[in-house]
Amino acid sequence: MDPVKKILIPLVDPTHALPYLKLGTALLPPEGKLLALRVVEIPEEESLSIGAETTPIYRAALEDLASQFPDERVELRTLVRVSRYLREGIIDTAREEACDLLLLPWKGYTISDEKLFGATIDSLLEQPPCNTIVARAPVLSDCKRILFPVRGGPYAEFALEIASALAVSFGAEVTVLHCEQQGSTPAFGDRTYRSFLRRFQSHARVKRLLTVHGDPKNAIIEEAKRHDMLIVGAGASPEPRTFFLGPVVEHIAHETQKPLLVVKTPQPFATWLRTDLLDEPKPVSERVDKWFAENTFHRKEFDNIKKLVELKEKQGLTISLGLPALNEAETVGNIIRTFKAKLVDEIPLLDEIVLIDSGSTDDTVSIAKDLGIPVYVHPQILPNYGSYRGKGEALWKSLHVLRGDLIAWIDTDIKNIYPGFVYGILGPLLMKPEIQYVKGFYRRPLRVPGRDYAEGGGRVTELTARPFLNLFFPELSGIIQPLAGEYGGRRQALERVPFFTGYGVETGLLIDLFNQFGLRAIAQVDLEERIHRNQPLSALSQMSFAIIQVFIQRLEEKSRIRLLEEVNQSMKLIKHRQTTYALEVKEIRDRERPPMISIPEYQAMRKEGCSLKTVPVH
Repeated sequence: MDPVKKILIPLVDPTHALPYLKLGTALLPPEGKLLALRVVEIPEEESLSIGAETTPIYRAALEDLASQFPDERVELRTLVRVSRYLREGIIDTAREEACDLLLLPWKGYTISDEKLFGATIDSLLEQPPCNTIVARAPVLSDCKRILFPVRGGPYAEFALEIASALAVSFGAEVTVLHCEQQGSTPAFGDRTYRSFLRRFQSHARVKRLLTVHGDPKNAIIEEAKRHDMLIVGAGASPEPRTFFLGPVVEHIAHETQKPLLVVKTPQPFATWLRTDLLDEPKPVSERVDKWFAENTFHRKEFDNIKKLVELKEKQGLTISLGLPALNEAETVGNIIRTFKAKLVDEIPLLDEIVLIDSGSTDDTVSIAKDLGIPVYVHPQILPNYGSYRGKGEALWKSLHVLRGDLIAWIDTDIKNIYPGFVYGILGPLLMKPEIQYVKGFYRRPLRVPGRDYAEGGGRVTELTARPFLNLFFPELSGIIQPLAGEYGGRRQALERVPFFTGYGVETGLLIDLFNQFGLRAIAQVDLEERIHRNQPLSALSQMSFAIIQVFIQRLEEKSRIRLLEEVNQSMKLIKHRQTTYALEVKEIRDRERPPMISIPEYQAMRKEGCSLKTVPVH
């Protein structure tokens, strides 16, 4: 029987969760994973997306709980999920995370005469998504003697393995109490049952094997007085109230306050085997609402930068910040000074800051060099592959010179820069290992000559990008600002997707990372407000034209139809002359760079182990 490697623990009240986390740890081998889950229930009449209002509160509570449990033997992850019902949220998470064991905390009683453990636990036990333990674990210290009553239920073998695992962790011994009633037949056959009992004789952790006849309830309670924990297997009947699971468990729970575990497998004898039950897929709109509530963060959740550094060091990660720039002398100096002072000198979150220049003709490069920042001019990176104009080209080539395991890119025209633009992007990547890519979003004031508007920026986003996503890639319709220039990801993900060379880079990355890693691998962070140079309508029109081409190209691949050969890739721009108008034709076409992992020079560099662990940090 293989050891359990991943345990899911749903929590309603984190203040009483530590005993269950300790119990889960005792069942795990070194490097096992413990998942603490909080399900936020959303009424049927509401959109699941409103969960975004409360999920940050629950995330903070679980993170506080995790900080109180610094057990280095296992990895503790915290999850907040939204669902219509608690049971549904638990089952969905257990399956999504491929958990080996579901550990259900139980208060030890129920106020309903019709329920054994309570409505949620009873319904979960009818068809558990994986091996399951219902646990009342008030105190686990000094657990040296474990009592395992057995009457022949089909889950007895699983219960014995649980008892054995806990005995190893606690340095305890197991007593098997063999309960028989006059005229009763073991649930899985007399011959199999006798063979099962004989196995106890040679089991390393079983020190005593007792046999009692008659009513098992009194015998168990009497023997429990000399033990520190009780473990029982669920009965054979699919009904929640069977002879052994019902009255006996209730009697034990009322008569003793000892830690009590009731175990059950998805199917008899299929011990430690997950059952992958097929469910009807949920509607796209509901999946998007759920993602929005669970994967939308606020940069304030990551204000504790020292904690982020601890997570970085614990995971053995290095972090690079790339600053793409073209003639940004007005703002680039303040941006570099801000990040360098707060995130390198004061708190070493960043391992390097690098400027990726696209051929500036102002003082952008000299300002960066004077501030001690390495500068690369992107046409000089991988020169054998030529060079194209555009931000996307600079980002693609920056993968070759940046050395971090995590990479963040921040635009260099931001006037209200502050450290949260960076640590807000990095926070989800450091806190949530399943997340591969993070987008920033913010309020974007619109400034026109003589007047300022609190909203109105991001016109291409609202008039082009989001409508196209809603039409053709509805799974991504919850992304608030798909064209935002502040984002980051794991190198292992970014190096595996192509990059468009110009305006289409953000759109292409979003679609390709979604196609390759799924929606749950993408997150977004509220960075509050971004003030920058607003572009004229003529420039925004060209941007939209390029982005639409990216959508069409990805739609071709999705539906296997050819469109771009018939689509015009030159745009007629309207030019205002002194007394009239004219047309100017301009080719607007984003080239597509292949995944960086396919470039031999990059492969060689990574193979040589060229990383920030061996390169001096500037």
